Amino acid sequence: MAPRILIVDDELDFIELVKFRLSELHCEFLVAHDGVHALSQARQSKPDLILLDILLPDLDGLSVCEILRRQPSTKKIPIIFMSALSSDVTKRTVAMEAEDFFTKPLDLPRLVRRIEELLPHAPAET
Repeated sequence: MAPRILIVDDELDFIELVKFRLSELHCEFLVAHDGVHALSQARQSKPDLILLDILLPDLDGLSVCEILRRQPSTKKIPIIFMSALSSDVTKRTVAMEAEDFFTKPLDLPRLVRRIEELLPHAPAET
């Protein structure tokens, strides 16, 4: 079964870019455009990894992460934050035990490598 990655961002073009660049990983992509739907998708689908923006409508990514980490069924899903925000947010991210933080614009080759580390069953980049 292909690994499932939940991409959470309110920018549709950004999501499409990330999906295109990560297509070499042969993953199934789930998408949420806001925090409430991200929680619903994570609980329902149990993705193997979550790429989570911080600035989201209705419920920000930091709150989403906190909620997911408190729930037994989602607390071990690796989360990688993606945001245009920087240093203070990075410190909070580490404190919440997210696996990584990428500043937008993303270093996509580095993101692919990090996902491969977190999903050892994903095919290696060629």
